[in-house]
Amino acid sequence: MEKQTTDPEFWNDSQTAQAILKQIADNKKWIEKIESLAGELTDLEELSHLTEAEDASGHAEIGESLDQLAEKLDALEFTTLLSGPDDARNAILAIHPGAGGTESQDWADMLFRMYSRWCESKGFNVTLIDYMSGEEAGLKSATIQIEGEYAYGFLKAESGVHRLVRISPFDANRRRHTSFVSVYVYPEIDDTIEIDIKDEDLRIDTYRASGAGGQHVNKTSSAVRITHGPTGIVVQCQNERSQIKNRATAMKILRSRLYQLQLEEQAKKKAKREKSKKKIEWGSQIRSYVFHPYNMVKDHRTNTETSNIQAVMDGGIDIFIEAFLAHPDFRDN
Repeated sequence: MEKQTTDPEFWNDSQTAQAILKQIADNKKWIEKIESLAGELTDLEELSHLTEAEDASGHAEIGESLDQLAEKLDALEFTTLLSGPDDARNAILAIHPGAGGTESQDWADMLFRMYSRWCESKGFNVTLIDYMSGEEAGLKSATIQIEGEYAYGFLKAESGVHRLVRISPFDANRRRHTSFVSVYVYPEIDDTIEIDIKDEDLRIDTYRASGAGGQHVNKTSSAVRITHGPTGIVVQCQNERSQIKNRATAMKILRSRLYQLQLEEQAKKKAKREKSKKKIEWGSQIRSYVFHPYNMVKDHRTNTETSNIQAVMDGGIDIFIEAFLAHPDFRDN
């Protein structure tokens, strides 16, 4: 590989060259992590030899360090499940409430908070690309960019319809309501992936931006909405005051969505060949959050469930993500 990068003809195909360099960088990260863990283990072995037999506190400290090292090793081992070609990429996550007006829009906002808290716990960087507030409460739509190691690999488990059952805070009669929200997750692609987009297939509209909660309202039409004619995909961005920057971001999202569409078409063809495998239909109900008459969050794909609803809504969704990634039916998706 190293010899290949020094070949005079290596840069003739810039896209291939960039892809190879990215692969090298990813491999180096793995090597560095393994070497770091091996170094920690060696240090602990040496420390154990130097610790006197009667030094109880010293042995306790070594035992605690070994437990921490075991957790790091388990985490590293788990990331081996993230071996898909796009798993290491950043992610773009979009939230859209279903029918139900204020009730569904409020549920969408609750999910928006849940994912924001999860990203915060992982140390991922979140950029708000688009946010349209609901008329009474919640949101009509939201799109965020999530930057972090294996962001897409983890969050791809969240694509689908999320169902909420609760006593509605907006119903004066305190009746139980069911709400649905669609969550879509795409890998953020770079220039190493070629997506053919023709100018004549695009309709570009501009409008005045209105940020979350009515903040950052622009007096000029800087927000951009792009409609891709052949697929009907609509993307928009309003997080920048510059129309040029918003257009560039919207085009990035469109490229990612078209790339994801290609992956879905490939997945459908693969599903036909592997009829024994359980299908993941985009838009299918993947998880239920029940607040009444009992407390439970259940993932219908893996049957993973918990009664600790508050922890889940505070971003504690790792149990569902890990179960999805470890499940043999979904491991290759």
